[in-house]
Amino acid sequence: MKLKIDENGHVVVADGKPVYVHDDGKEIPFDAPAAVAKIGQLNGEAKGHREAKEEAFEKLKAFEGIEDAAAARKALEIVANLDAKKLVDAGEMERVTERVKSEAVKAYEEKLAALDKKYAPIVKERDQLHQRLVQEKIGGAFSRSKLIADKLAIPPDMVEARFGSAFKLEGDQIVAYDARGEKIFSRIEPGAVAGFDEALEILVDAYPYRDNILKGSGAHGGGASGGASGGAGKQMSRAQFATLSPEAQMAHIRGGGTLSDG
Repeated sequence: MKLKIDENGHVVVADGKPVYVHDDGKEIPFDAPAAVAKIGQLNGEAKGHREAKEEAFEKLKAFEGIEDAAAARKALEIVANLDAKKLVDAGEMERVTERVKSEAVKAYEEKLAALDKKYAPIVKERDQLHQRLVQEKIGGAFSRSKLIADKLAIPPDMVEARFGSAFKLEGDQIVAYDARGEKIFSRIEPGAVAGFDEALEILVDAYPYRDNILKGSGAHGGGASGGASGGAGKQMSRAQFATLSPEAQMAHIRGGGTLSDG
């Protein structure tokens, strides 16, 4: 833009203001005082922006090297929370954790001990009932055995004393095991576990002193007199009988000795 000049070369003035002609041809008076005031205002604003910028730069120097402001802010919040809650340091935290673990284990063991104490009588009664059941089932099987009555020269209690440990009660079934600890299976019904008398006969057949306990083999019955050991009429407990060697057991049986439950 440029000043407007009249034909005499003088500056054209409107309302005391020099007129300027803009590039588009529009004529506008120039208010110099207003322009000066506006420039002063803008200068003040620019100064304020510059000072604020410089202050911001100074503050940002403390965060040099931090690329993620959000992550930094979050970390500061965590630290502030940690301080506010007065949490223990890492070493103390580990000690607290171990103490909590120890107390939990102790409480669990005490609870188990209390349960054991509470149910011990029930367990004992159960075991006693099971033992009675075993004695009734297995002991009864010996006392009712047709094999013993027909083929053996010794009474059922002596047969049980010698072979009873080979029989176990599994569920409701009596199962026999041989000297190797293997189940005795039936020869009559292949694949099935041997019945009581069949299993007992197999055990007797494998017994080294079989001939001494079979009828008609020269052995003496339970109430017979005489014998090689002079044990006629003598009585001993089953526990004592179990400690004897097979030869001594046979000598006791052949001598007419008996067994007691004592």
